[in-house]
Amino acid sequence: MPHEQPEPRVPSAAALTDAVSAKVGAARFALWFQGHTTFVPLGGRVVVAARNRHTQEWLEHTFGAAVRAAVADVCGDGVPVQWVVDDLLDSRATEDAPAVRTATAAPSERAAARGEQPAAPQPRQQLDLFGDPVPPPKPKVKRADPEAEALARPLAAQRTGRRWKSLADFVSGPCNRVAHASAMSAVEEPGQGANPLVIHGPVGTGKTHLLEGIYAGLKRQSDQRPCYVTAEEFTTKFVQASRLGKMSQFRRQFRECSVLLLDDLHFLATKKATQEEFLHTFDALIADGRQVVVTTDCHPRLADELMPELLDRLLGGAVWGLQPPDPETRLEILRKKSCGANPPIPENVLKTLANTLRGNVRELEGAINSVRHYAKVTGRPVDLATAREALGDLLRHAVRTVTVADVDAAVCATLRLSAGTLQSKARTWAVSHPRMVAIYLSRKHTAATYGEVSKHFGAKTHSTAVAAEKKVRGWLDKGESVAIGDRDWPVKELVDRIERELQR
Repeated sequence: MPHEQPEPRVPSAAALTDAVSAKVGAARFALWFQGHTTFVPLGGRVVVAARNRHTQEWLEHTFGAAVRAAVADVCGDGVPVQWVVDDLLDSRATEDAPAVRTATAAPSERAAARGEQPAAPQPRQQLDLFGDPVPPPKPKVKRADPEAEALARPLAAQRTGRRWKSLADFVSGPCNRVAHASAMSAVEEPGQGANPLVIHGPVGTGKTHLLEGIYAGLKRQSDQRPCYVTAEEFTTKFVQASRLGKMSQFRRQFRECSVLLLDDLHFLATKKATQEEFLHTFDALIADGRQVVVTTDCHPRLADELMPELLDRLLGGAVWGLQPPDPETRLEILRKKSCGANPPIPENVLKTLANTLRGNVRELEGAINSVRHYAKVTGRPVDLATAREALGDLLRHAVRTVTVADVDAAVCATLRLSAGTLQSKARTWAVSHPRMVAIYLSRKHTAATYGEVSKHFGAKTHSTAVAAEKKVRGWLDKGESVAIGDRDWPVKELVDRIERELQR
């Protein structure tokens, strides 16, 4: 006869309890198992019934190996251990295996055994480790993510309450006429003219005014969706989108507009990753024939920190500079700023201020506000005496004494030459041409004699200064350009730049 397999031993629940207690220790068993679990032998397996899921998961994770070892000692190897949850289990039913089998069965199985249709599962009351009901968890209040809020916040151009400057309020003159005309063209035919349009110049010359004027003009056209953003805001939103993984949302915001207006491009100078993202945005817009207008504080060629690829694309459009206002433009600005002033400012006061003040537009506007306020406070009429008292400090600083050393420093700063270069004996164009321009400006802006100028720049006789001044005057009269380093400079543009540097 074939050899028969021995049937597995069917121990009592008490034997299993004693075996597990011996494995984990009596104190730990009393703390964690007694009153919270029941060991039920069911045919070929052992069921460990816990009062709730938390207890079941914790005990199985912590004492699972010890329980399996105890079952192997009592029942033999190969007897599986099943962990279940049943809060209806009564500890007194440990000796009644059939009852326990029914109690430990799933609710659907118990209903099927009674010939009933299984009821829909009901939510089970959660109990803690000691059998007490667990209160339902309080709903968590989701904390706002400041970066996500900032990313979703509308751009400055889309916020209400901001008063946008108009191109009609811009005072045009020799110092800014071409840039103003290009801005008008960008409003009338966006994307059809110079694209991109780059407007550069020192602070207070009207770059932001032109950009806001373009935005205000385009907003009045129903078919246009312009986007105005500062370089700082573009950088902030780019960093936030990168951290939050929302780059697609960021790109849609800037690539689905009809015209992109970016103020203060120089803010991106040291931010390579942001420059790369702006470059991709730039390419996407230009490829679709959409207008891009940017402002910066200097000509793109002088911005060494910009990526070569971005610089190349900026130079592919039109680059126009804004100069500090000349006397005629200053007078027109003062007239416009004082229009409707109370008390009114006489024409002779405006002309005096235009000839005396040499700062930017903000300085002129501040002078008008100061004179008007001073007259109101003192109750005096607005005349030259009142204006001089109101602007005493400003007028004193406006009359600045320029020295030959100041001119030397301004030339070196504009052309990025090291200090002392103009005093060297070198005769290359990279040194001789800047030195001649410096001599011309020294004669124009200082009271130094030819001999003093020649001595400062290392010439032996004053005839060197005379010849240099004459040479530069000829360049200016003929509108010529000179080679300095690897670039040809229009002499008039170079002189204007150096004179702006002197005014700082």
